[in-house]
Amino acid sequence: MRIYGNDGRGLYRSRDGVLLGVCRGVADYFDLSVFWIRLAVVLVFLLSGFWPVLGIYLVAALLMKPSPVRPIESEDEQEFYDSYVHSPRSAAQRLRRQFDNLERRIRRMESTITGKDYDWERRFNS
Repeated sequence: MRIYGNDGRGLYRSRDGVLLGVCRGVADYFDLSVFWIRLAVVLVFLLSGFWPVLGIYLVAALLMKPSPVRPIESEDEQEFYDSYVHSPRSAAQRLRRQFDNLERRIRRMESTITGKDYDWERRFNS
């Protein structure tokens, strides 16, 4: 299940937050000022005690994925980012397969262009 905010972005931990980026990530998601989110967390902390807020905050930090380094522009990028966050090894294997396919295509093109038949056809058709 993907959670998207007002602008279609997902709910992510911010990379430039003060403490694990949870408050800034929630503020970005709901398009609010980070000051008000932090103020609400401090008020709940003062009213309920240390452990409930700390527990909820840590669970949120563990469940929220870190925000992408650069903005996600397409569904393919979103799919890759989600797969990388859940399993970096499988994402690396997927990239390796794509590069292997590209390398095979380039080798096939090189062998076609550097072959004698291509040279003869080029000379004959010129």
